Parts: sequence; C-alpha cells; structure tokens
Amino acid sequence: MSTNLIDLIKGQLGPSTVSQSATQLGESESGISKAISALLPAVIGGFANSNTQSELFSTVKDAASSGVLSNLLGNLSGSDSVISKILSLIFGDGDKLAAITSAVSSYAGIKTESTNSLLNLVTGATAGTLGKYAVENNLDASSFGTLLSDQKGLLTSLLPAGFSFASLGLGNWFGSVDAEPINVVPEPLQTPIADLNPVTPVTENPVISETSKPVVTETPKIDVTRSGTTHEIVSDNSGSSIWKWLLPLLLLLLLGWFFWKQCDKKVEPVPVATVDSTTVVKDSVAPSGDSVITTRETMVVTLPSGKTLQAYKGGIEDQIVAFLKSDEYKNSTEDQLKERWFNFDNLNFEFGTTKLTPESQVQLDNLKMILAEFPDAKIKIGAYTDKKGDANTNLKLSGDRASAVKSALSSAQVLEAEGYGSKFAKVPAEATDKERESDRKTSIRFTK
Repeated sequence: MSTNLIDLIKGQLGPSTVSQSATQLGESESGISKAISALLPAVIGGFANSNTQSELFSTVKDAASSGVLSNLLGNLSGSDSVISKILSLIFGDGDKLAAITSAVSSYAGIKTESTNSLLNLVTGATAGTLGKYAVENNLDASSFGTLLSDQKGLLTSLLPAGFSFASLGLGNWFGSVDAEPINVVPEPLQTPIADLNPVTPVTENPVISETSKPVVTETPKIDVTRSGTTHEIVSDNSGSSIWKWLLPLLLLLLLGWFFWKQCDKKVEPVPVATVDSTTVVKDSVAPSGDSVITTRETMVVTLPSGKTLQAYKGGIEDQIVAFLKSDEYKNSTEDQLKERWFNFDNLNFEFGTTKLTPESQVQLDNLKMILAEFPDAKIKIGAYTDKKGDANTNLKLSGDRASAVKSALSSAQVLEAEGYGSKFAKVPAEATDKERESDRKTSIRFTK
C-alpha cells in the first residue's frame, strides 16, 4: 500500500495556519481555505510531474534541513530562495505560475498577491514534509520519484469541484480525465474510402451526375469512421475558410460559458485536516473505511472580565472556561480532579523533538489569558506518546515535552509537568500512524 503523502502535507495546513494567514493577508478565512484547497493538488502534481526529479530531490532535502516547516507563515513573504527554486523546478516558466494564481484567485475570491503568498506557503509545507519523509525513510532520488508517482492517482479527487489541471493552465497531466477538448482537423484524404452507402461500392474515380451531387448547407465536412479510422470528405471548399475561424470561436464561447456556470456555483471550501503529534483529531469514518475530514467550527469564548478569545467550539479553551465557571469544579476533590484531563487540540511539536511549532503559540496565549482570569486555578501538565519505539526513550521525550509547555506558559499557576510516555497508550505499536494518534497528546488538569 503506497504512502498517502497528501494527508501528511495537510497536517501542516490546519485551521490555525488558515486563520493566521487570513489575518496576515487581510483575507477571509473561507477564501484562504478555498485557495489552499486548489493550490495543494497543483503543487503536489507539480512535484509528481517534474522532469528534474534528481535536482528536485536534493533541493527538497535542503528545504527540510533548513527548518522550513517551523516557519511556514514566514514563507508568505516569498523571500525564501529554496522555495523560489522549487517553484521554478516544478512549474518552469512564469506563464504556468501566472495561470495558476489567476485561476485560484478567481475561484477563492482573494487578491492575486494573496494567492502568490499562499503558493509559497503550500510549496513550503509540501517541500518540508517530503524532505522530512525522505530523510526519515532513507530515500534516494529513484525511490523518491516512485513515491511521488504513487500520489498521481489521488490528485484528481483532491481538486475542488469545477476544477481540473487544465483549468489551472497545467494541461493534461494525469490522463484524459483532465484533458480539454481539442479541435483536430484531419489531414486531407490520401486513399480511396468506401461509400457512405454500405450496399453500393465506390470506384476509385466515381462519376457523380449533376442531380446526384451532394448539397452542402451548413456542414462543410463529413467524418466517416471505418475500422477505427476517421477520414474527412470536403464537400465544398468555398465555405471552409469561414469555418476555420468560426468553429474554434464557437468552441471557445461554449467553454467560457461552462466555466462561468461552474464559478457561479457556490462551492463549499475543502477543509484542510489537522494532523499533529500532540493532539487528537477525531475524523468520522465512511462505510468504505476511508477517513472523512470534518471542519472544526470556531467560536468566541468570553472570559469573566469581558475579554474574548478565538477558539474551536468544544476545544480545550471552551471546555476549561466552562469547567472553571461550574459548580463541578468548585465542589471537586483532588481525587476527582485527577480524573479530569483536558487535551490540547492545536499544540504541536516538531517531529521527535521538544520544539513547539509556531502555530502552537495561539493556544498557549489563550491558556495564559484564561489562567490570568482565574488566579486561584492551578494546573498540572501531562504529555503522552504512543507505543512505537523504545519505552524509555518515549518516557524521556514526553517528560521533556511537558517541561517545554510549562516553560512556554511561564506561569506560577502551572505547578507540575510530567511525562507518562506510552504508559497509558492503548493502540498497538504495529498499528498505522493514523490509528496511533489517539495515544499521542499533551493535556492539562486542575489541582487544588
């Protein structure tokens, strides 16, 4: 079974990234989400379709080692030379890039400049993820190319409704499903063909009387298919010059009408799933067994002082504010509080390290605000890993991560931070990475 790199890349483009990109670019979150949903298959397709795989492979590894994933939002400025080089390798001249940004800007309803910035963002997320995967799995240029080729079958379904690679100005990349109709005028007939009437044969030089000459009205030519070969009979050359420009014009008008109708439809943005190393994202499962990406709804959480913060509905901020205001918290004993943990839903670490990603700062700042509003509240931080790997290594990593969160909060209300490793993990080590997500988390509980 081939690795689905698309899900790994989507994990770098979660709701927090969408929200912060919208703020920096001055666009709506829905517009940013729609633009990313259209750019992602184009960029991955560019990687898979590049004819410079060897140079692309070495450049992608450079991108991973430069820490591009830890500063994705910094890529919005377009100043990263590695990303600029990658865009050149996968799309070539500037005409393709201009066609992509123009089509996506119209679809998402955002400025062209914003789309260009998001193209850098998506390219950085893709390059960083691919590079990290290549390094961790010891891939060479050949196996890297094979891995990219395996993604081609997933790309067409990833495109938003009404889009194709052709509509993005990328032509027919991965099969006829994306091909635009082409007006092909066959070469003039060089050999005799059978008559249209299957009963009456035709000689090589048929004599046609005046009364039997075909009358040409609006159709200047007839296509005859015999044994899979298409021939053209030119009945009258007098009108052919008109049709040479009129027919393509009619096709262009028809194609324009089709795209106008598609763009006029209200298309829901394709949500970008969040997959991180410290939080649980519960996706529903379709009857086929495939994961169904769900959109998390944002909300305004009001604090006792009247201050507000943005959070996910049902997320950790929403839960703990409601809990601190409740009689349940006021009347809970220490033993009862030990059983009440709250999981972070947007707190992430770089793979295998204790370094928090920039996107995690939003949730840390929210927690700081909440603790300041409830000065009597005291918390303990707990970090957990899955069962894969050495148990002692996992225990140390989880402890270091818990301490990293405590240091980031820098609050006297954080009394303790502890790592539990895989002690409470339930999913077997040999399960898929997606299944083991539920065991990898960072949590807090209140204490008295």
